[in-house]
Amino acid sequence: MQVAEDVADLKVEAFDDGLVLTPLGPWTAETGDLLQPKIDAVDFSVAKSKTVAFDLSGLERLDTVGALLIERMRRAAEDAGATAELHNVRPQHARLMEALRGRGQDAPPPEQRDRGVVAWLAHFGERVEAAGADVSKGLGFLGAVVVTTGRMIIAPWRFRFTASVAHLDRVGLQAVPIITLISFLVGAIVAQQSIFQLRNFGATLFVVDLLGILVLRELGVLLTAIMVAGRSGSAFTAEIGSMKMREEIDALRTMGLDPIEVLAMPRLTALLIAMPLLSFLAAMAALLGGGLVAWGYGDITPITFLQRLKDALSLQTFFVGIIKAPFMALVIGLIACTEGMKVKGSAESLGQRTTSSVVKSIFVVIVLDGLFAMFFAAIGI
Repeated sequence: MQVAEDVADLKVEAFDDGLVLTPLGPWTAETGDLLQPKIDAVDFSVAKSKTVAFDLSGLERLDTVGALLIERMRRAAEDAGATAELHNVRPQHARLMEALRGRGQDAPPPEQRDRGVVAWLAHFGERVEAAGADVSKGLGFLGAVVVTTGRMIIAPWRFRFTASVAHLDRVGLQAVPIITLISFLVGAIVAQQSIFQLRNFGATLFVVDLLGILVLRELGVLLTAIMVAGRSGSAFTAEIGSMKMREEIDALRTMGLDPIEVLAMPRLTALLIAMPLLSFLAAMAALLGGGLVAWGYGDITPITFLQRLKDALSLQTFFVGIIKAPFMALVIGLIACTEGMKVKGSAESLGQRTTSSVVKSIFVVIVLDGLFAMFFAAIGI
């Protein structure tokens, strides 16, 4: 070890044209501590606007540590305003030096972002543009679904009945417990809060009218749509996105199969069938929860509750709520499948698209419910 350290050296010669630096002996990890003071003693400022030549012919051995020391000297010469040149470099040393080129440099300063009004407007514009692109892609996907539906009407044997039943089981039957439980609890909470407020006016009985109309027209279908979007919509996006990552969708196209027909149509069919049924069950569960709370908290007997509910509601009230379900199911399915098709080749992209699918579905469902409310109010229903 000591012999290797004695022969490692750095020869510095000054000429009119600049400096010549000649590393001698083995420049390795064992000799790095010995060479560092000699490197620090080199004054590159005398070679400003001149040339600093590195003659590497005297190098016996070179490892990563030695190459890094030479690279630092080269950068120090350039920082001092000199031109650094390497001469007599052996091929194996040249490959190592090239691999280390640029290592250890200071990272560039972070880009300064404008946080003023202009930056906010630019960010807002990007969001608007992205929203427009999402709407365009969604309409394009809807058009593809319409075309595929027409093709299946002409050729019914193309419809994938088994896949649709399997998805209907997952979307509909398996979702019944959680949807009915949450609707039951929400109905109970709405009834309790309504009784608490109406009791001040001696109008406790009107909680039946409020609960029945609210649940059948708005709350039942809206709660169901939100839960389906979070439960089934996210699953659809993750499934199709995983297939996109593994290039299974490209494989389907290679085999001459339409991904819309194979993947989207069974899922959309299951949603269109399951949503009205789940909305009905959710409304019944909410009314049951509200009726039990009205009985225990508001002293409204079940017979009185049902009689009042019968007088307050009509078949029209039920259909106003249930007619929204297929439209919300279509929106959820389109967004879920579209976001799944947009997944790139990374797990991060899959997570982002799944999150985006749930957020967009819930937002559009609420907006759609508001539009339906304004439409029915305009026509007097």
